[in-house]
Amino acid sequence: MNDAFKPKGLIGRQAELEQICAILAADQDLMLTGVTGSGRRSLIRYAAQHIGARVLEIDCLRAITSSRFLALLAEGMLHIFTTPEEQALIEQWTSAYPLQLEQPTTHQSHFVWQVPLNDEWLILQALLNLPQAIAEQLSSRVVFVFQNFPHIRSWDRAGRWESYLRQEIQRQNRVSYVILATTPEDWVEESQVQLFSLLPLHRHELETWVVEAMAAAGFRFEDDALELFLDYTEGHVGDAIALARRIWSDRRSFYQDEKTEFSLSFSPNLIQLHHIHCSMLRLVEDLSLTFESLLLLLPPIQARLLESLAIDPTDSPHSRLYLQKHQFSRGGGFQGALTGLEQKGLIYGAKIGYRVAMPLLSFWLKHRIL
Repeated sequence: MNDAFKPKGLIGRQAELEQICAILAADQDLMLTGVTGSGRRSLIRYAAQHIGARVLEIDCLRAITSSRFLALLAEGMLHIFTTPEEQALIEQWTSAYPLQLEQPTTHQSHFVWQVPLNDEWLILQALLNLPQAIAEQLSSRVVFVFQNFPHIRSWDRAGRWESYLRQEIQRQNRVSYVILATTPEDWVEESQVQLFSLLPLHRHELETWVVEAMAAAGFRFEDDALELFLDYTEGHVGDAIALARRIWSDRRSFYQDEKTEFSLSFSPNLIQLHHIHCSMLRLVEDLSLTFESLLLLLPPIQARLLESLAIDPTDSPHSRLYLQKHQFSRGGGFQGALTGLEQKGLIYGAKIGYRVAMPLLSFWLKHRIL
């Protein structure tokens, strides 16, 4: 795949970058919300790089048990704390806790602990104290990123681990905690955690990136083709990158085919309107099995509502006209479906109008229905 479409910097988001840098530089904590593909992780990584901090990322979706959660914490910490000075500090620090640092000659060092399941709580406390201790003693900065944070509730049924994590977020003053979420969580309002939401990019920000990326790959847009690209991608970073790559791949395959004969008036590096549409069709066709599986996993009312918002986005889904048009009933079931789709990151909410959040999925739904 052409590296021209792997962003070498942030696509837009300069104002957001400045604000988040200020939050992290002040050792404050942050909940960053946005749909999948909105660029949350990239934004945090660039902000951390800007202030000279190391980033420790933990994907809670991979933590299917408390033991797995601890293993991910331990692995992530030893991945970023690698200098001899840091390793020596870690070895000294472990002497106060029921865990050891093993340093084999041929593999990366790792933590080892042998405690009963009920005592894993002690390992959690120890591991969460480590970044703070290193930041204090070595005057370094650490940004601790939790992705899919609510997923720990699938095994932390009593909420003990989550409560302790929230407590540490508030207590530690040399480590910035960042929680990546789809929608804001209620507990943030009662905390010192800053809340920041990512909206779709402005058209001009996405336009600047895709024109430059295509030019670097040797292609250029006709004006109407560029407008269609921006219409199809709707400010969504991830889907824009996917479509740009597909257009590049399709055009490159076409004009490099030895059997293709070009007329004198044909420019093989010019991207035209029908190229955008054909590449979009091919891309969503490749994704159709994924999208079909997604629909099957949704409750029926959520699947129906998702289809309705794809073909008919609205600012007022609760209006009698909209409910009648799409044959919904007013009540808790409908509101629950709206909330559920928004929490899953499949639709945008009232702030920017109710519509499908992923343009590729929206395009596929429209062509499936109409």
